[in-house]
Amino acid sequence: MSSEDLDALALLHDPVRRSLYAVVTARGGDVGRGEAAEAAGVSRTLAGHHLDKLVEAGLLESGFRPQEKKGPGSGRPAKVYRRAVRERSVSLPPRDYATLASVLAGVVDLLGAEEQAEVAARDAGARLAGRHSGERAEHVLGGRGYEPYAEGGTLRLRNCPFHVLAVEQPLLVCSMNLALCQGLLEGLGDDPARAALDPRPGECCVTLKQTSIDIEDA
Repeated sequence: MSSEDLDALALLHDPVRRSLYAVVTARGGDVGRGEAAEAAGVSRTLAGHHLDKLVEAGLLESGFRPQEKKGPGSGRPAKVYRRAVRERSVSLPPRDYATLASVLAGVVDLLGAEEQAEVAARDAGARLAGRHSGERAEHVLGGRGYEPYAEGGTLRLRNCPFHVLAVEQPLLVCSMNLALCQGLLEGLGDDPARAALDPRPGECCVTLKQTSIDIEDA
């Protein structure tokens, strides 16, 4: 943990900034100032000020959306915001679990123990289910940082909690992630076959087929 991480996360103490950050991250893509302001219930000017502060802190990234209308009178490209790729974490005192996880993933790869790793991940999912008996998988995954959202008949996961490791060891981490989700579903009395791999850039590689109840609630 660095002082920069602390300073960045301290910005979210402000309720307006926290609301705007939540709006942008929940959309899963580029969000304009006007869209964010309306969703957060603040003025466009105030939203722009706070959004730019979040960009300065590295919590969001900004860019420009080309205007659909071309030529004279089309105006300037609209500024948009999206979740920053860089991760922030805070622990006191600092802990470095990511390095150890990376080492362990490397050991699994060296030993060719991918199948055993999937079994362990599935067991971990079952244990997680035991701590959340009676809850729906979507709620449990939401609490673990996956950020589920409905798309047609599929429940997609906007965020990968294991992103850093997935970049280093995509096949291993994605297969373990799938096994963990299957173990969670099975432990909750749900169909583990609902979980499947369906990678999409910038999102978790695992998706869940929705049940009729899920679709009604979405």
